[in-house]
Amino acid sequence: MAGHSKWANIKRQKARVDAVKGKVFTKISREIIVAARSGVPDPEGNFQLRTAIDKAKAAGIPNDNIDRAIAKGAGKLGADNAALEAIRYEGYGPGGVAILIEALTDNRNRTAADLRVAFSKNGGNLGETGCVGWMFEQKGVVEVSLVPIETGRKRRSDTVVIQEDALLEAFLDGGADTYELIEAEQGAAAEAVTEVSNLETLSQTLKEKQYAVSRIELRWIPNNTLEVTDPDQARSLLKLMDALEDLDDVQSVTANFEMTDELMSLSVA
Repeated sequence: MAGHSKWANIKRQKARVDAVKGKVFTKISREIIVAARSGVPDPEGNFQLRTAIDKAKAAGIPNDNIDRAIAKGAGKLGADNAALEAIRYEGYGPGGVAILIEALTDNRNRTAADLRVAFSKNGGNLGETGCVGWMFEQKGVVEVSLVPIETGRKRRSDTVVIQEDALLEAFLDGGADTYELIEAEQGAAAEAVTEVSNLETLSQTLKEKQYAVSRIELRWIPNNTLEVTDPDQARSLLKLMDALEDLDDVQSVTANFEMTDELMSLSVA
């Protein structure tokens, strides 16, 4: 196993979407509600709930809001949000880019209609179930924050190499399939990919080895990617991603495209 950069562009796309999406509190609160309803309403015995709570705290959601969402999921505050269900939608963006959308909704017709409008206004179209899903594979992802280390301009110092070796050993012990070093919001980080069934084991192993786990999530990863080189297509595509992410019912959007940093910057200018 070795570090790789295959998902670097996808990570940058995700970071860009995270930076512009609104209503973060509502989206994460819905995750907590569904997690609390689908298992025991106690994070100690519910990994999905524990992960959603960690995400909420990282986003700065107050503890009172978190407790209220757990109570709603447990049915202690009436029937509110009892009808929320997880649905996956699929479609195509400009140039045939495959797009996978995860939503939590209490009204399928409303959500489908909103998605259809967003696609049609931005050069894409909402497809049938299964039209692009086969192009993606769901994986568990754990992000670890790394302590900043002074490095030279062109290559890592010996200290960084030693740290990466230790990190590789920890990832292997936890059952990770691949990893890569990335530049996250808080600075240098490493991201490990594993099977969904092994996500809890990997995260727990890293925590036991005293690594600062900054993100734990399920992510759809494309088996193949399309390189976007045309500025107009890039602008339309990123505009579509923004429109989809901004919908109330949408929790996440994943696409199978890559583009250069320069084109990404040009597209958001």
